[in-house]
Amino acid sequence: MNPSTDHSPMATDNQPAPPSSSPEEVVVVEDLAKYFGERCAVDSISFRIRPGECVGFLGPNGAGKSTTIKILLGLIRRSEGTIRLLGDEVPRHYQRVIEKIGVVAQDDNLDPDLSVAENLLTYADYFSIPKARARQKTEELLHFFALENRRQEIIENLSGGQRRRLLLARALINEPKLLILDEPTVGLDPQARHLIWERLTILLDQGTTMLLTSHYMDEVARLSNRVLILDRGRIVAQGAPEQLITDLVGLEVFEVDGTDQELDRLTEMFSQCNASLERLRDKLYIYTREDCSRLEHLLGDRRSWLRRPANLEDLFIQLTGRSLRES
Repeated sequence: MNPSTDHSPMATDNQPAPPSSSPEEVVVVEDLAKYFGERCAVDSISFRIRPGECVGFLGPNGAGKSTTIKILLGLIRRSEGTIRLLGDEVPRHYQRVIEKIGVVAQDDNLDPDLSVAENLLTYADYFSIPKARARQKTEELLHFFALENRRQEIIENLSGGQRRRLLLARALINEPKLLILDEPTVGLDPQARHLIWERLTILLDQGTTMLLTSHYMDEVARLSNRVLILDRGRIVAQGAPEQLITDLVGLEVFEVDGTDQELDRLTEMFSQCNASLERLRDKLYIYTREDCSRLEHLLGDRRSWLRRPANLEDLFIQLTGRSLRES
């Protein structure tokens, strides 16, 4: 089914807020910190999200992403700092705020004893949505996420992609002003991922505000207006993805395999170009800040090399390193 705005589940005004603090800002976090004993999980971070933005929240394991989101959702207490969501201070007014937030958790927490439609209708009860409106929203959301022919299906009979779409539908049942997405397409095949991207793009076009965490860099680059990159509890970069990539990485990347002697020679040759180089065992990464196509002849007939545009994954790796971390 092709996405259609004629059956969109929600429509909100997209009025950008000014850069300074204002009641229209959906999220305002200032000097937020969280300590677990002597360990600092979140180290005095500050950020804002304006109406209609999708902000990508990135970082390696243990960077502080999950802790920050749990604080925003009232699941754990902050140690320091202030938070305002949708104009209200939390946790003081959290009960008022939570009714305006939709959450898609990474874990599948659908009720296995209920059908697809019953999952949505039961969730609507939590928000005291009138029965008639809940049924209407359920039908709209089943259509929007291509689940009409699964409305009476029990959860265990759904595919992974169908379950993720149902989780998204459930998060929208209360017409939230803020949608928090934690790895919304984790474990899905490419077709299912693209369908969810299409639906999220429609929601963004309607002005839905989103906070997105994902390890799929192409997903973040596709959906996000801005990214926040965390490392060891601190924000190490924030801004528009393409601008950050250009400023901090470069325009293009050459990936070259070779022996130590070959890479030594290429390293010296590429010094003719405005570029930064990274050596990793038998591979050389060359991040160019100008058109270095004239230097392709330096690679000769070598088969094991690649030239491509710099991307968000390059930025992420440069800022947080290549080493695997355990949470």
